[in-house]
Amino acid sequence: MKDFVPEIHGRLRKHMVRVPAGISSVGGIRIFGKLIKSLLFSTDVAIIKNCNADAVIAVYPFTPQPIITQSIINVSGVPVFCGVGGGTTTGKRVVNLAVHAEHQGAMGVVLNAPTKNEIIKELYEKIDIPIIVTVVSEYENFEERLKSGAAILNVSGAAKTPLIVKQIRAKHPEIPIIATGGPNEETIRGTIEAGANAITYTPPTSAEIFKIMMQNYRQQL
Repeated sequence: MKDFVPEIHGRLRKHMVRVPAGISSVGGIRIFGKLIKSLLFSTDVAIIKNCNADAVIAVYPFTPQPIITQSIINVSGVPVFCGVGGGTTTGKRVVNLAVHAEHQGAMGVVLNAPTKNEIIKELYEKIDIPIIVTVVSEYENFEERLKSGAAILNVSGAAKTPLIVKQIRAKHPEIPIIATGGPNEETIRGTIEAGANAITYTPPTSAEIFKIMMQNYRQQL
């Protein structure tokens, strides 16, 4: 009976985006008492509101803007980890954005791979939420990231993600690692076996979901 988990749906809200079932086997990261295994990689507020992920990782390819952060936090029913730059957006602006994100209610801030260690050190002194640093290559200096104040490493290395996770895990058995799970259950399992603690999931777009719905509507007519 202990393995049975009752599940309740509404009549209208049973249609939702679900993260792949394989993610449930990951150990997770406990942040401020909340266990997080799956992170939805999206800024689409409709998908964020209709997904069963444990958290949201809101990183986007534009200069971070507080109004976007606030909109996502307001809509989301789960913790939000906000991108605050570090690539195109640098220096004091990153620090100010991170401080503002904490005040808005973000559970953590995400820095892009090019972020300088000096910025990480300054953030460590300024904010009291986790600093998550993105790792995109096996050649990066993980040691300096951690020494500078990174609490979590976010591995996004495409097909090389499991390799990078393994390299980090070999030297740091206990450092929290978030990693992209890839396109299917097999790649997710490989990333988990490599040592990831939590998995990011990229959902289908609203347009892709609508396409399937419209096809069903046409068939019904």
